[in-house]
Amino acid sequence: MSDLARIAEIADEAARTGTAIPQFSDEAQLTMEQAYAIQALSMQRRYARGERRVGIKMGFTSRAKQVQMGLDDLIWGRLTSGMQEEEGGIINFSRYVHPRVEPEIAYLIKHELSGNVTPIQALAAVEAVAPAMEIIDSRYDNFKFDLGDVVADNSSSSGFVLGNWFPKDTDVTNLGLVLSIDGRAQQIGSTAAILGNPIRALVAAARVAASAGEVLAPGDIVLAGGATAAVALAPGMAVETTFETLGTVAFNVGE
Repeated sequence: MSDLARIAEIADEAARTGTAIPQFSDEAQLTMEQAYAIQALSMQRRYARGERRVGIKMGFTSRAKQVQMGLDDLIWGRLTSGMQEEEGGIINFSRYVHPRVEPEIAYLIKHELSGNVTPIQALAAVEAVAPAMEIIDSRYDNFKFDLGDVVADNSSSSGFVLGNWFPKDTDVTNLGLVLSIDGRAQQIGSTAAILGNPIRALVAAARVAASAGEVLAPGDIVLAGGATAAVALAPGMAVETTFETLGTVAFNVGE
């Protein structure tokens, strides 16, 4: 387990080919430092293939989930240009291993943001907000993993779909939402489930990016975290989330 570059290659190849792999924790547990190093190395492989980093995603934004996983902080991963799916389009199911979907709030960054900031400072750096859905996917056998596995696997981030952008002063603190599959409600929730207020996730994003020597740059997208439990996807599904005030965001699942 000492060869982090080799582990990163395995994780990257699993993501690239949509292939399940054994948990790294079956051999030895990864520390958080090792797991984030592996994530960064695997993303460098994507960049070398021509993908661009376009932002970051926040994970475990539910306090209950943090307690369940033995955490006192969020986790995070990188978003790339190759991960964005067309709103209203068809995603390729074969790209994924165990895909699931969850509704989120997305922030578009206008001014550079990094380090310890207040919610007011974070919002001042925002250009717009949008309804979104993240496609999460663990590349591990049987959807089984520990915390180090998750982080090494880009914190399960695999794809995302963005709806229309709205002015940054649009209140997204407590918006009701319904995630539907084939017209039937599967999850009903509120954006308040994201740390009580999604702007707190953006504050955290600025901090964790700085810890990795990165900044949230103009044009970056930040996914604030899941507002409901994730729903498993299957070929043929029509997926739509309707947000109070923000409208809908949708996609279909192909083969």
